Amino acid sequence: MHLQALDIGIILGYLLCTLLLGYWVSNYASRDMTAYFLGGNKLPWYVLGLSNASGMFDISGTMLLVYWMFVYGLKSVWIPWLWPTFNQIFLMVYLSSWLRRSRVMTGAEWIKTRFGTGRGAQLSHLIVVIYAFISIIGFFSYGFKGIGKFAATFLPWHLSPNQYALILVAITAIYVIKGGMISVVITEVAQFCVLSVASFAVGIIAMRRVAPGVLQHFVPAGWDNVFFGWNLNLNWSALIPSTSTKIAQDGYGIFGFLVMMLFFKGVLISAAGPAPNYDMQRVLSSRNPREASLMSAWVNVVLTFPRYFLTAGLAVLAAVFFSDSIRAMGSNMDFELVLPYTLGRFVPTGLLGLLIAGLLAAFMANFAATVNSAPPYFVNDIYKRYIRPDAPPKTYVRLSYLSSFAVVVIGVLIGWNVTSVNAVVIWIVSGLWGGYTASNVLKWYWWRFNGYGYFWGMVTGISSALALPPLIEKLPLVRHLLAAYSINFDVAIVFPLVLVLSLIGCLAGTLLTRPEDDAVLKDFYRRVRPWGFWGPIYRKVLVDEPNFQRNKDFGRDMFNVFVGIVWQVALVVLPMYIVTWECQRAAIALAIVLVASVILKFTWYDRLTEREVETGRVV
Repeated sequence: MHLQALDIGIILGYLLCTLLLGYWVSNYASRDMTAYFLGGNKLPWYVLGLSNASGMFDISGTMLLVYWMFVYGLKSVWIPWLWPTFNQIFLMVYLSSWLRRSRVMTGAEWIKTRFGTGRGAQLSHLIVVIYAFISIIGFFSYGFKGIGKFAATFLPWHLSPNQYALILVAITAIYVIKGGMISVVITEVAQFCVLSVASFAVGIIAMRRVAPGVLQHFVPAGWDNVFFGWNLNLNWSALIPSTSTKIAQDGYGIFGFLVMMLFFKGVLISAAGPAPNYDMQRVLSSRNPREASLMSAWVNVVLTFPRYFLTAGLAVLAAVFFSDSIRAMGSNMDFELVLPYTLGRFVPTGLLGLLIAGLLAAFMANFAATVNSAPPYFVNDIYKRYIRPDAPPKTYVRLSYLSSFAVVVIGVLIGWNVTSVNAVVIWIVSGLWGGYTASNVLKWYWWRFNGYGYFWGMVTGISSALALPPLIEKLPLVRHLLAAYSINFDVAIVFPLVLVLSLIGCLAGTLLTRPEDDAVLKDFYRRVRPWGFWGPIYRKVLVDEPNFQRNKDFGRDMFNVFVGIVWQVALVVLPMYIVTWECQRAAIALAIVLVASVILKFTWYDRLTEREVETGRVV
């Protein structure tokens, strides 16, 4: 599969322009650490939202979305709850504002706000830094493998996927390491605009090529239905037998159980707040708590529609025009390559170059955001805090260059040996996030939870996530259950087990040690104003400030979370229904979006300013 000269010229020209743009704005970032890591807290929420959406519109994830929709149809709407996609709703409703009120630079620095500076806080600080590096390297490897597979399908120089990935990583690293947050955000906004135009073009091509009613002849009954029963009930055996094998391998046959587990897992992960990666960095980069919330809401809008327009367009084209080729490949078919194969066959010259440039830009945006989120944890949380707290600002920035480069090298070495994009994603969302969840839920909502509890919860969680999966999978009973009932190993077994072990570590570490100092807890409670089990601290704050008003928004926040999840699901299915010519269902989805938007206007948006001044001070 080869590109025309015009397409190659567009791709190379676009990569060159991106590199020059990123490098051009990099001088601003070299002033100090706040400018380098957070853009000086001067970037408006809508710009940060576009940047965050661009970082999430990564090529590896898009390849998975296309493969999921091709295999599972519109029921694939629920599978991204693996990440979970609705964590942005929790951030939008309340967690972004809570996090931004802390006024810190990194997730590890936040530990000081919550647990103070004692021994438990120092241990917690250290484990967050370790977790941040592990998760960042994991996401880096995931992106590295995806972009290599994609590039090797199109680019004409007969290199291996890993070699292509290495070249693209090197190009992106030039402006990311030099430019910091400002460079990343500016280039991501430009990349998102290009990618959105190309995404809508692909969806329109699919609508023009596949007339209403044609798709039904190439997919099994129920493929176009977003709703589900206990079992998946998609019978591909007469159409593409290898697809049925893939469903069994994924462990998604008992679909009702899967979605229940994904929702349970997703609520816990979302309630824990953002992991210490680029999503958290965008929240901390916002100008104030209100804009942090608006940024998270904006991400839901600008990311969802173009991404799923592209996903639906490619899945429809593949189902109608590529089924014979997939059937002929048999068990050799790599479903993660549905996206590049379909692009190469159905997108015309010129537009193909633009779309590939956009998808390469999506990788660059995700890679840039991931790499840029790593240096603060080494420079700010280790070097500045423990080694040289009085170094000149330029020293910290230069050290940021070095730590970014180190992350790139380690990520390349690991990504080089990864075999599957999906395998990395499943390990991150089920194993690694399982170890993160318990400690980071309790830190927000329970006053008694202390630094030792956080440390031991994270240690047991991370250790379990790294060590248990290969051991458990070898047990005969587990293998029998997986084979007999098509159960997803990571979602149904790994995540709950890691979560329970981590929770035991949290409770043991907390209850066997003293609570944190009242001064630390009262300062955190006044500043962040969480709801939850904070009664003893609230009563102590009242002694000092009799007029202090506690946060009574739990009921409203949970209602807004529910409405927000419905709103987000409707936003996802709307472009899918449009591309598949399901006009009546598209109208219903649009109506749900509009009704939910009106409700959120009154119950969430109108409350944002009030929340930030009701304590008597603007935060």
